[in-house]
Amino acid sequence: MRLQRGSNGSPRCEASGLSGHHWLPFTQMAAFDPAERTFVSAAGTTLVDARGRQLFDAISSVWTTIHGHGHPAIVAAIAQQAARLDHATALGATNPVAEELADRLCALTGLDYALFAADGASAIETALKIALKYWWNIGDPRRVRFARLVDAYHGDTAGAMSVSDSGAFKTAFEPVLFETLTYDDLGTALDRDDLAAVIVEPRVQAAAGMRIVADARYARLKEPRAPLLIVDEIATGFGRTGTMFAFEQLGLAPDLVCVGKGITGGTLALSATLATRRIYEAFLGAPAAQRQLFHGHSYAANPIACAAALASLDLFEREGTLAHVATLGTQLQSRVAPMIAHPGVRDVRLTGVMCGIELTAEAIDPDGAPTPAWRVARDLYARGHFTRPIGPVIQLVPPLSASVAELDAFTSALLDVLDRV
Repeated sequence: MRLQRGSNGSPRCEASGLSGHHWLPFTQMAAFDPAERTFVSAAGTTLVDARGRQLFDAISSVWTTIHGHGHPAIVAAIAQQAARLDHATALGATNPVAEELADRLCALTGLDYALFAADGASAIETALKIALKYWWNIGDPRRVRFARLVDAYHGDTAGAMSVSDSGAFKTAFEPVLFETLTYDDLGTALDRDDLAAVIVEPRVQAAAGMRIVADARYARLKEPRAPLLIVDEIATGFGRTGTMFAFEQLGLAPDLVCVGKGITGGTLALSATLATRRIYEAFLGAPAAQRQLFHGHSYAANPIACAAALASLDLFEREGTLAHVATLGTQLQSRVAPMIAHPGVRDVRLTGVMCGIELTAEAIDPDGAPTPAWRVARDLYARGHFTRPIGPVIQLVPPLSASVAELDAFTSALLDVLDRV
């Protein structure tokens, strides 16, 4: 394989056919070598790069892959649906697979209605606008503010950034954001008359480095309150924390739930905002009253994506996915807990199969990598494991179909790397 320069001077990977015109998200392109990170195929828990290296997908392709890459049942559902109805708008129309998926999601969450979009940030934007329009429709337009957790992350569109709490993600974009409150410090402010909703990630704040939030932090949200409760299950949903949805473990009764990422098993872009009947009915009325939600997306309720999601939900039942997750979680706990004694590790955080190993960065030589954590990730890649650091945190969020042997291989490789760096 040779790395050439394209006509614009950017790197071009000859063997993979890359042009060098692809601008990657969250990536410093001046330092990106496509020869090192070009995936050309995948099967099960394994990615294959352009050099033919096989890599354990230790982050489920950023928390999306559930049953493994290329699961035959999902592949078949996609092909069959593509041949029957590839796409039809959901703006004033519907399709059978979207109807069935809405029914299944509502049955799983205990909510009553599903509004589809394409990605997690879009589901968050939908929830924020539903919350604002709900109060408008019922005659309380003062409620326009939102509260969120410390270290929150809900996506990269303007509204989602506004209810997030990471400077690296939002500082440069402050002019298009709105101010939010911090739920952790609200005290009696849940009673304030301008608060539209509180938005929380349940149990695990994945983008904060798998930060585990104490269950007690959610206690006040179980009490009677006026503000709506939005639960962001985009990262935690579909079995990642041991139950289908993490809010089940907290005893919360949300008004709105956002799901995405793993909804299709990690195959196609799809998300949903789920709402209670009380919320939904506030949008009903005569057409002239314009109480409906003025919000939608071109590919909302795409039939192919919905078919993939239905196939994924079937696999949870057919393959006993949650029981397997329980086994993986127990085994993973025993593998990562001893790591805390390693001088290169500051902390280990684990819920279900969402694990973050925070490094003692000052003890690790970056050896030309952007950060010490990136050096560790680079050396893991060389040993057959693909992960991306979050700050000083190494992620292990495997597909739910992973084996105990694969978790053993990853943790052994990580310890070997840490011993050497």
